[in-house]
Amino acid sequence: MQARDRLIIAADLSSPEEILRLAGDLEGIAGALKIGLQAFVANGPALVKDVMAAGHRVFLDLKLHDIPNTVRHAVVEAEKLGVAMLTVHAAGGRAMLDAARSDRTLVLAVTVLTSLEDEDLAALGMNGGTAASAVRLARLARESSIRGVVASPLEIALIRESCGPEMTIVTPGIRPAGSARGDQRRTMTPGEALRAGADYIVVGRPVTAAADRRGAALRLVDEMERAG
Repeated sequence: MQARDRLIIAADLSSPEEILRLAGDLEGIAGALKIGLQAFVANGPALVKDVMAAGHRVFLDLKLHDIPNTVRHAVVEAEKLGVAMLTVHAAGGRAMLDAARSDRTLVLAVTVLTSLEDEDLAALGMNGGTAASAVRLARLARESSIRGVVASPLEIALIRESCGPEMTIVTPGIRPAGSARGDQRRTMTPGEALRAGADYIVVGRPVTAAADRRGAALRLVDEMERAG
């Protein structure tokens, strides 16, 4: 894949007009647009169709976490929409992950949210810290034949070592050097993430909040190309 194919931009916005303007700004640059809960709740499946009609692949980031039957039906509906990627929570367990398998859409199991740190997991009763928890959940996903995971930059190398080269790793929490972390806690630059073994990186506010969105995205692609 070329560097731009590996760049996913998070369209964490509510206005459909603004999201479609973003899609236009990023034409030919981003490999996919991520439509998350904010955009999907505000606009529904129609937005997904409009973004795809504008020429973009869609990463539908809904982080499904429910009983297996409910998740299975949601995955089928996402397949019908034609989305390229869809997220579920690995913490939903083996039966739910088994129900989420898809040959048409790349289902990604979310390991540990990038906003969480070790003490947050301890408060939830999850011992061992973020790294160990992410690896354990990634292994569970692999055992359920889920083909990809979402993990913070700090867990990329550990998951790659544990789950092998076939597992697709999508990494949020990416911040260009010098940019604010926001509510992300476990971050890396684009180049660092790719060198660690990420297949795709997800970037949001450094692009969507930029005065020149296209220029900001192109700078990311340039850094990714230099990382090899």
